[in-house]
Amino acid sequence: MVKLILITGVSRGLGRAMTEEFIKRGHTVLGCARNEDAIAKLQAKFGSPHDFAAIDVTDDREVKAWSKILLAEYGAPDLLINNAATINNLEPLWQVSATEFDRVIDVNIKGVANVIRHFLPAMIERQSGIVVNFSSGWGRSTSPEVAPYCTTKWAIEGLTRSLAQELPVGMAAISLNPGVIHTDMLEICFGEEAANYTSIAEWVSKSVPFLLEISPQDNGMPLTVPV
Repeated sequence: MVKLILITGVSRGLGRAMTEEFIKRGHTVLGCARNEDAIAKLQAKFGSPHDFAAIDVTDDREVKAWSKILLAEYGAPDLLINNAATINNLEPLWQVSATEFDRVIDVNIKGVANVIRHFLPAMIERQSGIVVNFSSGWGRSTSPEVAPYCTTKWAIEGLTRSLAQELPVGMAAISLNPGVIHTDMLEICFGEEAANYTSIAEWVSKSVPFLLEISPQDNGMPLTVPV
């Protein structure tokens, strides 16, 4: 069965890898990211029926306008993946500026809420669909110098479990720890040591089938990609 999949943060890293793998498996992907050049290249590479737009998920008005276009054209997604995220520059919490802290909060929490606010009602009206909010190992544990990031991912765990209790039967909201993957974000944290962790190619070959198998029976569960 071909699924309609909406993914945020598709310009690089895990979002880009998932986009390509879902398309390879025959599914239709709708995606967004802030990088206009990357979005233009994605649209040129894959084209219709896939649809990519330069959207800032922290801007509720942009997300609302984008949702109206997509819902009118494609209908509600079967699988909504809130992947877009950012991490703070590594430093003790008291040295993190208000601007830096707000940036992480805005993308990692408010961005997720904005997407849910404007796409979930159509899924609820249809009474089907899965919401996957990307969390992290740092949404279930902590480390020094990443307090803002940990704050947001712990928030995603709570947000998702609460949302799961609000959904009708036949739907699910899941918080997903993708595991430790060698991405640009990991390099910010681990430097050269990041190369010792799971590659994106290996991760996506296991994560995409896993995501496609999530069902309403998993509602509210904190899941982890089995890599």
